[in-house]
Amino acid sequence: MPSLMVKVYSVLFKYNLKRRLQTLIESSNSDPFNGVVSRADETTATSNPSFSNDGVATKDLHIDPMTNLSLRIFLPQSALRNSVSSDGVYGGYVPIYKNGNSCKKLPVILQFHGGAWVSGGINTVSNDVFCRKLAKSCDAIVVSVGYRLAPESRYPAAFEDGVMAIKWLAKQANLAECGRSRMVNGEKGSGRRILDGFGASMVDPWLAAHLDPSRCVLLGVSCGANIANYVARYAVEAGKLLDPIKVVAQVLMYPFFIGNIPTHSEMKLANSYLYDKATCILAWKLFLPETVFNLDHLAANPLVPEKDKLLDLKHMPPTLTVVAQHDWMRDRAIAYSEELRRVNIDAPLLDYKDSVHDFATLNVLQKTPKAQACLDDISIWVKKYISLRGNEFSY
Repeated sequence: MPSLMVKVYSVLFKYNLKRRLQTLIESSNSDPFNGVVSRADETTATSNPSFSNDGVATKDLHIDPMTNLSLRIFLPQSALRNSVSSDGVYGGYVPIYKNGNSCKKLPVILQFHGGAWVSGGINTVSNDVFCRKLAKSCDAIVVSVGYRLAPESRYPAAFEDGVMAIKWLAKQANLAECGRSRMVNGEKGSGRRILDGFGASMVDPWLAAHLDPSRCVLLGVSCGANIANYVARYAVEAGKLLDPIKVVAQVLMYPFFIGNIPTHSEMKLANSYLYDKATCILAWKLFLPETVFNLDHLAANPLVPEKDKLLDLKHMPPTLTVVAQHDWMRDRAIAYSEELRRVNIDAPLLDYKDSVHDFATLNVLQKTPKAQACLDDISIWVKKYISLRGNEFSY
């Protein structure tokens, strides 16, 4: 059984979540072009573009002013060769180019936070701590996506933001390659960069220096796993249109799946810890289109094919699924993992005993042994697909 601390915290968490959902229902005002990507009452962590604290530098980018879509980049210090770096005018890390020796290329993890569609964000303490650990453990750049929240922005806003984020990554990789072949000299010590018509940098210097687009992993937490899975399907259909980005794997951490016909776990664990089923249905009502409420919607149930299409999973990337013993959503995640294995996709399942939804990513639980074990297990599996040839077992 979960610890006493988890049980007590769960009661408080449920109360606050239900109160938030009721408030949002009463003041619901859908406007996808007035994107809300965080809540004012959540504890946040500011970005820090230097490696001074824990060996991970972070910075925030706003990539679409129309929707307020934002990203937080987490760059581990392992990206530096021989600890060579330069501080910019704001005291943060700026890559310096010295025959390319200071610019180690790293894989990228495109991460989508959880929050039952209505909360969470790239700058919450829970997400910031988790992404820092993920970047160091996987030795990868983590790009966390600040997608639009419901009910201000209902489906398909969050999914569109996920697609826009991976398209933006592809554009950054292409601009960086263009900059290497057609360079404009910058100021001494700042390297070289490609400029737009106003002299502003079009390519992010961290990504230009360190991004390896051929090794991209998608990772989603709770409802973020639904977005990650959607983006994976988009990447399969887009094919070479996303070049040079290559999605080599995805990780679904206790995905927020549901459906019209209840599973065994949905009936047995309906009143489980942190997220009970009744509360989550309220969240789905705030997220799905107001005109039609259907829990077999493609955003909610991955085993239901799109209209006029057969369910085709045989081209999906390798998929690691994490589930918790005391999570009512577990059965549908397990069924999806089994369906991927049925079509010969590498789709292992990690099932953690005595654990609850969000056990490895909620801030108050991230220091527990189970949370650390989960992060280690994810890192080991991910490195199978992002380690350079010949170094697969170097970890």
